[in-house]
Amino acid sequence: MAKSNNKAKKKIIIFGGLGLLVIILIAIALVGGGKEEIILVQTEKAEKRDITQIVTATGQIDPEFKVVITPEVTGEIIELPVKEGDKVNKGDLLIRIKGDQYQAQKERLEASLKSSEATLRIREAELRRLTLEFDRVKELHKKTLVSDSELETAESNFLSAQASFEQAQANVLQSKAQLREVLETLYKTTIYAPMNGTITQLNVELSERVLGSGFSQGTNIMTVADLNNMEAVVEVDENDVVQVSLGDTATIKVDAFGDKEFKGVITEIGNSAQQVGFGTQEQVVNFQVKIKLLDMDDNLRPGMSCNADIETETVFAVLSVPIQSVTARENVGDSDKNQNNNDENAQENEEGKPEKKNDKEASKGPKEVVFQVEGGTVKMVAVETGISDDNFIEIKEGLEDSVEVVSGSYRAISRELEDGSKIRVEENRKKGKTRDE
Repeated sequence: MAKSNNKAKKKIIIFGGLGLLVIILIAIALVGGGKEEIILVQTEKAEKRDITQIVTATGQIDPEFKVVITPEVTGEIIELPVKEGDKVNKGDLLIRIKGDQYQAQKERLEASLKSSEATLRIREAELRRLTLEFDRVKELHKKTLVSDSELETAESNFLSAQASFEQAQANVLQSKAQLREVLETLYKTTIYAPMNGTITQLNVELSERVLGSGFSQGTNIMTVADLNNMEAVVEVDENDVVQVSLGDTATIKVDAFGDKEFKGVITEIGNSAQQVGFGTQEQVVNFQVKIKLLDMDDNLRPGMSCNADIETETVFAVLSVPIQSVTARENVGDSDKNQNNNDENAQENEEGKPEKKNDKEASKGPKEVVFQVEGGTVKMVAVETGISDDNFIEIKEGLEDSVEVVSGSYRAISRELEDGSKIRVEENRKKGKTRDE
């Protein structure tokens, strides 16, 4: 009997303890659930700064002036006095193409021209004789010493001789034109340097046969470039090219030169789009922009890859905040304005007038906002932004100078913070110090 009582007492104690534990856990959950979450943030003051908007682009280094040499005649290379890397002056011999066939044509046409000129002299003498004969017959006809038929015969002979003379003249002109044409072709078998520069590319060898550009593109023989004037040719995205203007300055980094920077200025902006992956999801539309290098280096070579930071606009002493402080939120309105609108709406309702929509209802859609620190909480403030650089963004409207705004973390700004959220400011992340606001 005593053992049964002891077992009953133990069961009561065990179940009573479990019930008490459950009650305590429920109470803790209720008390903890009612406590508002405090969000750990970093802050920074809105201050006046100079901001330069940058457009980045990639491309390659090219000579500002270069000429691709292609022959206009077809033939074998019989003279090639230059090699890649040689410096040349304007007028120096670059290449000579075998022109035996054109020389033979020249000699044949010279002989044909002499024959045509001889024929012309014969026709000229014949015309002179028949002109005198025709004049004499005309005088005799006036004196009725010759018949009409004799006059007509003399006139016919004169006109025939005149036509033969004109034909001989045309033959001479034709022969001269053919000779000039073959002389021009013969001249084109020798190519001279069109400018002072360097042979940056040589694609042929001595005795190689090249094709002229008369009926095709022709053989790309070599490239002559002025390496004293270089430029960066970069591809700028279609969304950024509208911000770029002629004369904008740029900083260029060439991969082969490490961190060395070259200064440049925009000299040309392409009007034709260069599309990659047309009709696919990877379609990219770029525009070519040329940047003249103001700093030169003898080791710069055509084709070197580069990156350019183009300074499109600079503003001075403007109110700005860290770029990560600005985020977008839906249906943002100023609380004071909303309260004023609500009061106006209530007053108008009493007078029987139609109810007005407040700013919050009227301003649908996402707006740019920052979170302004006010004691231990934040206030969500709609702002109007301007240009930005890598670190800061211009604030045109919505904030005053020296106010403190939330600058981190990204998750807090983009997701966690709301108007009125409680915060704790982390003063120095490196030292681990915090300050309750």
